[in-house]
Amino acid sequence: MANITAAMVKDLREKTGAGMMDCKSALSEVDGDIEAAVDWLRKKGLSKAAKKSGRIAAEGLVAVAVEGTRGVVVEVNSETDFVARNGEFQSLARSIAVVALESGETDVEKLKNHHYPAGGTVADAIANSIATIGENMTLRRAALLSVQHGVVATYIHNAIGDGLGKIGVIVALESTGAADVLADLGRKIAMHVAAASPLALDAAGIDPAVLEREKNVLREKNAGKPANVLEKIVESGLKTYFKEVCVIDQAFIHDPAKTVGQVVNEAAKTAGAPVALKGFVRYALGEGIEKGDTPDFAAEVASMTKQ
Repeated sequence: MANITAAMVKDLREKTGAGMMDCKSALSEVDGDIEAAVDWLRKKGLSKAAKKSGRIAAEGLVAVAVEGTRGVVVEVNSETDFVARNGEFQSLARSIAVVALESGETDVEKLKNHHYPAGGTVADAIANSIATIGENMTLRRAALLSVQHGVVATYIHNAIGDGLGKIGVIVALESTGAADVLADLGRKIAMHVAAASPLALDAAGIDPAVLEREKNVLREKNAGKPANVLEKIVESGLKTYFKEVCVIDQAFIHDPAKTVGQVVNEAAKTAGAPVALKGFVRYALGEGIEKGDTPDFAAEVASMTKQ
């Protein structure tokens, strides 16, 4: 009998998308012959994943999970929105979020190698779901926020299940204040982030390349003006830009007369301790993936705050 190595199993998995144990069994059945093992898996209906791997997966679900002062958000993609309503797929997305939360791992390739609750690895679970459901699926990204004291709050837009939907937001508030006050504020800020889609927490968090591009736009729009005047125009223009893209400087959707930063500072009075907004993550399903028209999720969230 041939010696079945890990490299052989890995090679077969990459060719077929089948689960690790299925690949090992196939290789054992055909005495280590890779091509024969591919045929064996095909006959067993276990290599469907390979046939789907080239298809664009831009639908699916965003899942959030929180425990104590830690929270994660993950995006698991499928080919069609129909699959997002499949119970098995929902369980997959929710379980991957739990694995990310418990392991603290957000690197997608490393996360795929972590143990999956039902057995095997996360990668095995994805491959098995592909084979069962019949669509390509991918674990696209994951992020984690944590604080020493305080809360990590969440918000899901277009929720189709507990912690599952089209837009997922996690927000971290650092404070030793009242937990109920922090939880309520955190959820409201998470709703704000879902609607306003900020680029960064504050000006310091904006990508320098993005900031330089904005400066160049302002300079070009005002070309010909004296250098000292131009510099003041650029400075003023950036202040306006920050109000548009930095969450701290944005008008709070629940009370537009105040900025998010002002609301956070004022929360100290009711929370009984200083409150600091430490970070946020906003995942919108399929953003950046080439696909059809996308609904205006931000407008939907904003309209909810007026009800």
